[in-house]
Amino acid sequence: MKRKIGAVALATAALVVLAGCSSTPETNAPDPDEAKGQNITLWLMGGDTPAELRDYLKTEYNEATGGTLTIEEQGWGDAIAKLTTALPDADNTPDVTEIGNTWSGTFTGVGAFSDITDMYEELGGDKLLKGFVDAGKVGDSNYALPYYFGSRYGFYRKDLFAAAGVDVPTTLPQLTEAAQKLRTDATSGFYIGGEDWRNGISWVFAYGGDLAKRDGDTWASSLSDPKTIEGLTALQELYTTASNAPITENDVTTYENLNTQPGADAPEAAATMAPGWAHWSIGDLSQDPEDDSKLIPTWNDEVFGTFVLPGVDGGIAPVFAGGSNIAISKASKNQAGARELMKIIFSEEYQNMLGANGLGPANSDYVGSLGDDQFAKALVESALGSKLTPAAPGWAAVEGSGLLEEFFSKVNGGGDIAALAAEYDQKIDELING
Repeated sequence: MKRKIGAVALATAALVVLAGCSSTPETNAPDPDEAKGQNITLWLMGGDTPAELRDYLKTEYNEATGGTLTIEEQGWGDAIAKLTTALPDADNTPDVTEIGNTWSGTFTGVGAFSDITDMYEELGGDKLLKGFVDAGKVGDSNYALPYYFGSRYGFYRKDLFAAAGVDVPTTLPQLTEAAQKLRTDATSGFYIGGEDWRNGISWVFAYGGDLAKRDGDTWASSLSDPKTIEGLTALQELYTTASNAPITENDVTTYENLNTQPGADAPEAAATMAPGWAHWSIGDLSQDPEDDSKLIPTWNDEVFGTFVLPGVDGGIAPVFAGGSNIAISKASKNQAGARELMKIIFSEEYQNMLGANGLGPANSDYVGSLGDDQFAKALVESALGSKLTPAAPGWAAVEGSGLLEEFFSKVNGGGDIAALAAEYDQKIDELING
């Protein structure tokens, strides 16, 4: 399976270096006039922020300061390594960076970000997503704030469900039963990759389990908890009986398997699960009029539909709360310019632009910008029961190590769940407390 050699050592060692930074709150904010003419760099993770929003940020920043905003996209796969190397280095750090919400506690705790407590009310205050805010706090001080949220829900092919006489499931066991009926040699009844822990943990959460638990000031992996094992057992049944996805596949583009490829008799998936913004990449494929080498999807309500992942006995299953935080690097030489950019990001216009593009705005006042279509309704409904990963100080190192991908691929591959849980509890415990 794919895994970067030395990933555990890299993440751990780099975070130790970052720990040398002080997390003492800043008492003196920079003079706003210092932002004039400052050229700054923003790191964005992956391609979730559309070009239209990036252009807006560049234009608004230039108009506000006269400086240039350079946006650099970083891949999620090596983002932890790049952040841990760049953030302490004043000559190479991004001035502002997007950061996965599950990593915020780790990077904030080691003092990688500037204290922006004095801006908290101006940027939205208590209207900002609480869970994301808490992940970016140390004591009563704010260092990282939410950028956007994106809860996960189900997407399915109405035509395949109808042909098989299958209804949209209302319980998690019904989902497995439906997916088993829909599966063929060419089509997964429910497409989920072997390494896809971000979607897989919904089954853990739904059965009352968790990835780790806190006891006082210490965290411990809880894969061996009976409720966690119950959820993993249900997930293993779904994967082994209803998914054709490779054991080495993660969650990056699973939703594209719903699309019918030209010349194919059937799509590769009858249903799957993905963040809400994935709907822009789902639909009937046709040739791009501006580039005949590309195919573009167009959503068709008669063929495609959505559903919120159901709980074990009905209701809504707790799903992983996707999304990101955003913060100013403490090592940045352009603190004033970075603060100006934060003001633009948390402005009413930009927050509404996030919502219009299917990204849940950080400020609850602007969730109406998501609209009232099926995607907005599913996003908001699924977000009500969503959960974050453990707020442990070493969680970024856990994610960077590849241990979760290893564990879930072995579980989904039909391995002995109890034995694997005991093995990986020990491995995760070596990293989870930082």
